Amino acid sequence: MRLSVIIPVYNERWTIQEVLRRVGGTTYDKEIIVVDDGSTDGTGQILGELADGKTDLRVIFHPENRGKGAAIRTALAHVTGDIVLIQDADLEYDPADYPRLLDPILAGKTRVVYGSRFLGKREKMGIWHVLGNRFLTAWTNLLYQTSLTDMETGYKAFATEVLRGVQLKGDRFDFEPEITAALLRQGHKILEVPISYKGRGRKEGKKIGWRDGITATLVLFRQRLG
Repeated sequence: MRLSVIIPVYNERWTIQEVLRRVGGTTYDKEIIVVDDGSTDGTGQILGELADGKTDLRVIFHPENRGKGAAIRTALAHVTGDIVLIQDADLEYDPADYPRLLDPILAGKTRVVYGSRFLGKREKMGIWHVLGNRFLTAWTNLLYQTSLTDMETGYKAFATEVLRGVQLKGDRFDFEPEITAALLRQGHKILEVPISYKGRGRKEGKKIGWRDGITATLVLFRQRLG
């Protein structure tokens, strides 16, 4: 089976090269689809140089910043693999965890896998992010009668055919609650596996904030109402 790794990126010039090195070093038959979401720090130039002459790396450019969800939708239109895995462009998530995410799908146990930071080893995750994630996950479990531990995780893997049946609209970080709600409404089983996580703060480039938490809360509620 072929793996499609989607990497939405915005202003990550200091990490994107190392992320691509680690992803490229995994042993799967894969394609890497990077969407530069209107970066202004030189990330686009770095990506252009890295993609030159590569057959397994495709870089798509948004002329202006539209958000993580919009970048993922753009990438999905170009996916050719059997499994889609979403990889953030920072170094918070480690591609060394790919076997944990992909093995349950390859073994036919499930078609959706979430990597849980609360089941594995996490470092430098601020208290407000912990509390925010706990709240949003509990809200998800209450609304959809499930038992997730980390709805907001950035490590999600899907059988491609599952994503073909989901209509996504969110442009920003509301991708996480939107895709989760849609899958649960359709009756898909989300299997969680432990992953490692090394967080970063605002000064290091972290972009998600409290406003995104409010949006996620509303998205989950609206999706539950249909």
